Amino acid sequence: MNSEITNPAKLSTILKEFPLKLKVSGPTDIWITGIAIDNRLVKSGYLFVAMKGASTDGHDFIKDAIQRGASAVVGDRPLADLSVSYLQVDNSRQALSWLAAAFNGYPGRKLTVIGVTGTDGKTTTCNLLYQVLLAAGHKAGLISTVNAIIGDEVLDTGFHVTTPDAPDVQRYLARMVAAGLTHVVLETTSHGWAQYRVDACEFDVGVVTNITHEHLDQHGSYENYRAAKARLFQSLGTTLPKPQGNPQLAVLNRDDSSYDYLSSIAHGPQVSYGLGMNADIRAEIVEYSPQGIRFDVIGRAFYSGQTNNFHIPVTSPLVGQFNVSNCLAALAASVCGLGIAPKIAAGGIAAMSGVPGRMEQINLGQPFTAIVDFAHTPNALRVAIETVRRMTKERVIVIFGSAGLRDREKRRMMAEVATELADVSILTAEDPRTESLTGILNEMAEGAGLKGGVEEKTFWRVPDRGEAIRLGVQMARPGDIVMTCGKGHEQSMCFETTEFPWDDRIAMRAALAELVGLPDPKMPYLPTQDKK
Repeated sequence: MNSEITNPAKLSTILKEFPLKLKVSGPTDIWITGIAIDNRLVKSGYLFVAMKGASTDGHDFIKDAIQRGASAVVGDRPLADLSVSYLQVDNSRQALSWLAAAFNGYPGRKLTVIGVTGTDGKTTTCNLLYQVLLAAGHKAGLISTVNAIIGDEVLDTGFHVTTPDAPDVQRYLARMVAAGLTHVVLETTSHGWAQYRVDACEFDVGVVTNITHEHLDQHGSYENYRAAKARLFQSLGTTLPKPQGNPQLAVLNRDDSSYDYLSSIAHGPQVSYGLGMNADIRAEIVEYSPQGIRFDVIGRAFYSGQTNNFHIPVTSPLVGQFNVSNCLAALAASVCGLGIAPKIAAGGIAAMSGVPGRMEQINLGQPFTAIVDFAHTPNALRVAIETVRRMTKERVIVIFGSAGLRDREKRRMMAEVATELADVSILTAEDPRTESLTGILNEMAEGAGLKGGVEEKTFWRVPDRGEAIRLGVQMARPGDIVMTCGKGHEQSMCFETTEFPWDDRIAMRAALAELVGLPDPKMPYLPTQDKK
């Protein structure tokens, strides 16, 4: 990615408050017009940041970047005889975040920044917080894995996106400042923290949803994964004072196994939320229905040295116990971190109708319920199935896969969960990438078998995802629930190294349209269709 040319800045100005170790060779009294991490995107006057990736090393493309017009280069190894200024740092990725922030005038310092991390529920919690901020009259923005919202503008953040790269994050924040916004909710992933993409965002409030089994292929262990997410709470202590205040509040899930660890390392004040009596903000008298959730919230609101007890009813069109937790997280952050009145926060929660691809119901007049959800971890799949169980007395049919080049243990675990909790499991493709789809499905089938699943009786293997969704729809009886999990809002699926346009919501509509006799939409194409 590269930063759009906005206002050029002198390199000396960009480096003025640079907090990391730096060795400069060459002049700094030069103008920088943008920042790029891809040499092919370098333009005249750009600062090129060379980073080592999984398959390529940006240092190998420094000469090309200079030929394309780079005025200065950043790298993490000694280099001599360059024709432009060279900035040697210890870690190019970490340096990139601060350089991008400085180039954009440190926009995080001009905003109240709320960061949300966790394994499941991040996007929903971000959207709940965004709605609460709007209900409170704040001019707020949002950066999530689904989109970025800047005023009336909604920007797609990509096909398979975790946290956007640092130049994009800082560019979004700068545009929010220019648009007159005062608050931003930023979804942060473990990859984003491990790769320093959000280090210079100046967080004021940090929120965690939960930390469960995910991305162990990238982080090596649960402890490393948890530590990456913990950086959000450690960062609260480095945020500089802001004119609008800086609560430095950590919002922690008292019901999650991560609580003790995060509570021990979080800087500054903390507030906990949960369903248990030991949580600061807790839910009682929870009622579930297919139309949503209703519960009472009892809590202690503290802000600017004052503490007040409150007890308010909360309703939401979202479904499931996990969304009770998401609502509590949003309410705790807004009331205790930002001083928003509990009743106003509850109004914002009630106004949030849903997030694309999260328990999204698709209805074309069929006699059963069809749902598209993003659940792509063992815990999320368990919660999703348990949620829809409360919505029907009939069968639950779940369709899901497990991604290639990702945590292999998750494949067995997800199949085990589905076999235990669903009536029918259909195992299918989910971004196999360069791995063998047949091999992935074999591993999943083994997991189903370990829990007593019987192939073509309680579980099926259908490599083509469109055909798998068709099968689930065709099997459904009146009152059943058919749920496809793992893709949610995503707009593509990866086979080998090619991203094919794909949307589970369109695929579900296509299968339902065929069932009820409607002409459109048509099932999207995937290469597995050619192998039937």
